[in-house]
Amino acid sequence: MTKYFDKVQRITECFLTRRKIKKYEKYKKYKSKKKNPILDWGGAFLWAAMVVLLINQYFFQAYQIPSGSMINTLLVGDRIFVNKMIYGPELIPGAMKIPGLFKPQRGEVIIFESPTYLSRGPIFTIVHRILHMLTLSLVDIDRDQHGEPRAQFLIKRAVGVGGDRIRSIEGNLYIRPAGAEHWIAERDFRQKGRTPAPVRRLISESEYALYRRAAAAMVYAFHNLTPLTSDVEAFSRLNSIHPSLKTLPDQITFNKYRFMVEYSIQPHNQVIRQNYRKHETGWFIPEGWIFPVGDNRDNSKDGRNFGPVRSEKVLGKALIKYWPLNRIGAIR
Repeated sequence: MTKYFDKVQRITECFLTRRKIKKYEKYKKYKSKKKNPILDWGGAFLWAAMVVLLINQYFFQAYQIPSGSMINTLLVGDRIFVNKMIYGPELIPGAMKIPGLFKPQRGEVIIFESPTYLSRGPIFTIVHRILHMLTLSLVDIDRDQHGEPRAQFLIKRAVGVGGDRIRSIEGNLYIRPAGAEHWIAERDFRQKGRTPAPVRRLISESEYALYRRAAAAMVYAFHNLTPLTSDVEAFSRLNSIHPSLKTLPDQITFNKYRFMVEYSIQPHNQVIRQNYRKHETGWFIPEGWIFPVGDNRDNSKDGRNFGPVRSEKVLGKALIKYWPLNRIGAIR
């Protein structure tokens, strides 16, 4: 009798279990029909956006090259990925940088916040950075009054590191590392493998004589003094080649010649004397700072304009080019 009741119990339990499973399967089908496809797509998009944001913020961020300051290493319109882990990402966009595994080294192509950039406030910065990351640098809401993007981030090569002294003579850089007794030409660093980038020049060494004379003519005319005829001719020739002196290649050397002439006329002027001496003696890079310079040496606003940059302001190391397809490859 007991065996009979046990058998009935097992059959009943099996029947109820099957019935419950069928009800549960019907319930799942019913719930799936009740789901809103718009909410489904919205949820999937939100999840994908969060993944893209996290990757861009903490690991690899996409950037688009806006100018020709790094030609031929990087061309205008190149799209690249930047390694943000190596130097430490920011905890939130625009603030609270986390210590990285390494410090920027000489010769590396780096992304950093421009020292001349003026923020519109922390809220705007966060919104701008989030949109920039979510769209893989396609959307940039930070624009000036002319509708042009404001350069918040710059990409250059770290030519100088802490302890170096750097000076520029007719567009060529000379480096004096910490403890060195003599200046070393940048090209010698490249030959030794310390700075592997090829430097692109837009003007020849012979043109600097034209620069020097044209700068003298400009300064003398400004002070209502009579310049030499040869200087006036040099200025006219330079102006015929470059109608706008604002777009003159290697503005730094041209300004150096201007300050040199100004100093000869006004040696008592402290501001002129400081500017002239700065161009003559060069820049000193403190420990924990780097000196960034563009590979397209005569068409780049970089450390020669605004000085060294703190390592904490370096956001990442340029890793690879991923677009256009014919330029895919590592960045060196």
